[in-house]
Amino acid sequence: MYKVKEIYYTIQGEGYHTGKPAVFVRFSGCNLWSGREEDRHKAICKFCDTDFWGTDGERGGKYTAEQLSAIIYDLWPTDMMQHPFIVCTGGEPGLQLDQALVDFLHDANIQIAIETNGTVELANDIDWICVSPKADSKIIITYGNELKLVYPQLENDPEQYSHLDFEHYYLQPLDDESQAEHISKCVEYCMRYPQWKLSLQTHKFIGID
Repeated sequence: MYKVKEIYYTIQGEGYHTGKPAVFVRFSGCNLWSGREEDRHKAICKFCDTDFWGTDGERGGKYTAEQLSAIIYDLWPTDMMQHPFIVCTGGEPGLQLDQALVDFLHDANIQIAIETNGTVELANDIDWICVSPKADSKIIITYGNELKLVYPQLENDPEQYSHLDFEHYYLQPLDDESQAEHISKCVEYCMRYPQWKLSLQTHKFIGID
């Protein structure tokens, strides 16, 4: 059984696949924070703004691989020729997205992307790997399709990751009360080091999940 906070169909709002329709499967749980506000002071990632605690979100629950596949196909438009594209997120989806689930979803012709903090081993053959490193954590996933770094973070300089084996490198402005300043810093850094590209959370600008 897989513990899921929520499942919903939307438009990917950030990174390489910005604008792409996707079914988001948000797994419960994370290894960098419990998800409970009373524990935030102990969290490794203190700026996380995602609710991944429990199973009380939209279509949340505990599911088998077969049940997850059925929900994904129920949400994916039937008039589209493309196979379903899902984004496994969290929390930390790598804690639950095991080889059995990856294989089952592939057998169902479902394309799998993951957004991971990069600190846990991943199953084989995931179609798109996006690693988003967090300060004060050690990533072990040093390869993939996309590295997306929230910027600025204390003790987490982009230079730490520029030598790793990723196809795309993104800086994403930290979303807090100083976001406008952070956007300017990201733009400045990308223009100075063009290996990096700017990623904005467009879903927040246009008012979708």
